Amino acid sequence: MESTFLPCCYRQIVNAPLRKIIHCDCDCFYAAVEMRDDPSLRGRPLAVGGRPDQRGVVATCNYEARKFGVRSAMATSQALQRCPDLIVLPPAMDKYRAASKQILAIYRDYTDLVEPLSLDEAYLDVTDSPHCRNSATLIAEEIRTRIAATVGITASAGIAPNKFIAKIASDWNKPNGQFVVRPHEVDAFVAALPVDKLFGVGKVTAAKLKKLGAFTCADLRQWPINELQHHFGKFGGSLYNLCRGVDRRQVSPSQERKSVSVEETYVTDLPDLAACERELDDLIAKLEQRIRRANAERATHKLFVKIRFANFQRTTAECVSSILDPGLCRKLLDTAWQRGRRPVRLLGVGVRLNEEEELLQLGLFGDESTPSSAPDTITAI
Repeated sequence: MESTFLPCCYRQIVNAPLRKIIHCDCDCFYAAVEMRDDPSLRGRPLAVGGRPDQRGVVATCNYEARKFGVRSAMATSQALQRCPDLIVLPPAMDKYRAASKQILAIYRDYTDLVEPLSLDEAYLDVTDSPHCRNSATLIAEEIRTRIAATVGITASAGIAPNKFIAKIASDWNKPNGQFVVRPHEVDAFVAALPVDKLFGVGKVTAAKLKKLGAFTCADLRQWPINELQHHFGKFGGSLYNLCRGVDRRQVSPSQERKSVSVEETYVTDLPDLAACERELDDLIAKLEQRIRRANAERATHKLFVKIRFANFQRTTAECVSSILDPGLCRKLLDTAWQRGRRPVRLLGVGVRLNEEEELLQLGLFGDESTPSSAPDTITAI
């Protein structure tokens, strides 16, 4: 009888606890900090990123720039073609980290279950938070108000019973807004979503889904799980759940680091293997420093070298090794370069870590994360 009153996505997991999840995301974070510090930039198209003559890319841009089609990860040169009046500032990471620390401190006033995704966004599980009469909606409003007053920038938020829906909801009323998806609204909300909104679905998977006739989550629900697994392997099971609004991932304050790496995009392509070898020693030295900072020496499990050729073809060569061996790195570089045998645009080197090794996790600011307990059941958002 009880399941009759639940959306279909919850009938399958009627015993699973509901949660109150907030996804907070600052609006055009780097650009917002720059406009805060220089009010003359407000109302003008602004981007933060690399120089156009050094193959720089846009890290973020304000909404005035977005009106011209400028977006993050776009080449700065292309952004300037779309918006000739675009102001491009180099990143000032110290300022952004300082602002991020302030924001994370505000989040942690409401719950210990905070999972940072980057400097400017995080998940919060406020299922058991005693603040604001245990209303996730009021908590999100209060957090956003405090960020504006303390940090001087705006943030948006999504509130939902799980991480997947909360992240989508945080984009719904941007900038400087929030959106709530209550448990009884999940079914209809997710059914209308295009498939490329699903967590883990990129351009290639989205194109394949659409080719198969699945444009929305409602379309995708017509597929049995075995058919989805036939076409998408293990990820087919995730698609089956997500298109029904099911996401069991916990908010995890302690995120295990799976790799440590460094890479460099070159202003002028490296013309041959010898040129790549000359750059490799400097990358290895930087990688050694990062491994020490992450306290990951004992956890090194594999080495890898990554190349992006001038034609944007990418390849990675790796091997098992418990140490950062420069000789092995050179052999991996040779293996990777032989696959393309052309000038190189990007070169990277890194280590993959043994997941069973206990590490002092390197957080956003190099400090240790503290694990916390899982949430309990809730009845409302």
